[in-house]
Amino acid sequence: MLFLITGVAGFIGSRLAHTLLKGGHEVVGLDNLNTYYPVALKRARLDTLRAQPGFSFEQVDLSRPDAVLALPRRDEVDRVVHLAAQAGVRYSLEAPFAYADANLTGHLAVLEFCRHAARRPLLAYASSSSVYGDATPVPFREDAIVDKPVSLYAATKRADELMSETYAHLYGLPQIGMRFFTVYGPWGRPDMAYWSFTDRILKGLPIRVFNGGQMRRDFTYIDDAIAGVRAIAEGDAEFSGLDRPHKIYNIGHNQPVALLDFISEIERATGCSADKRMEPMQPGDVTETCADISRLQSDYAYQPQTSLRDGIGQFVDWFRTQDAARFSLPADG
Repeated sequence: MLFLITGVAGFIGSRLAHTLLKGGHEVVGLDNLNTYYPVALKRARLDTLRAQPGFSFEQVDLSRPDAVLALPRRDEVDRVVHLAAQAGVRYSLEAPFAYADANLTGHLAVLEFCRHAARRPLLAYASSSSVYGDATPVPFREDAIVDKPVSLYAATKRADELMSETYAHLYGLPQIGMRFFTVYGPWGRPDMAYWSFTDRILKGLPIRVFNGGQMRRDFTYIDDAIAGVRAIAEGDAEFSGLDRPHKIYNIGHNQPVALLDFISEIERATGCSADKRMEPMQPGDVTETCADISRLQSDYAYQPQTSLRDGIGQFVDWFRTQDAARFSLPADG
């Protein structure tokens, strides 16, 4: 099959592309290579893909719908995996219009691409555990009411889900939304806690621990997340019994970990002690996430395999061997 992957230079997108190419598929990858975190890391991920047969890359900004609709081979695409987005909860407080462009206009551009493509491809798109906010009972179920987002980022991801619901209703466009829960691992994102904590602990710098450490997260190792995405993207989606072809799945681990225990695992893997600076809760953040993964288990036989200890160990090993500190965000003291 021919897959179109948006955000292919990103963490999840690049790993998915590798997996699909090894499975004998072709991949057309899109990315705008924005500067939210070091472009050098995105280019390094791309370099590992360019050497593989069946891969092609187009630098495209999804907020320019005309460029998306003009893509070569558009009528040959069998499946679309839309992972491109402006990520980050806290950054949405600083640059709100970046989220409108990338997450709203970009998602709409992909919907229009799929609507007008000759093969009407299945669209699997990235949503986020952030849509559940801070009041949803845990574990988070896909059928929970999610109408009280606590960040602009979360609001844009929920808006994407609603746009997809509308396109499924109006045009019968088959779609699956994927709510990711804190995906981590080698080749990950420098703006996320596991990366910044590892970088700063190894450098002997203090780390900021929000809400006094009283937080829990459902950490999902990258290989487990990719297993879920690949099952959805390659599989035959079943929409019988629904009034429109649109489903949503959690992709998580279903084993939330306390933040201080998470930091302890990084200390164990690095062999260094963390200088923890306790700080208050940050605007837009939530105290706990936990994925109910029973729907994905039932429909796609999904079962995460990687413990936090093993996953953090593999990340720290990669971080050291790849000299990944060169991709880290600037230290703030």
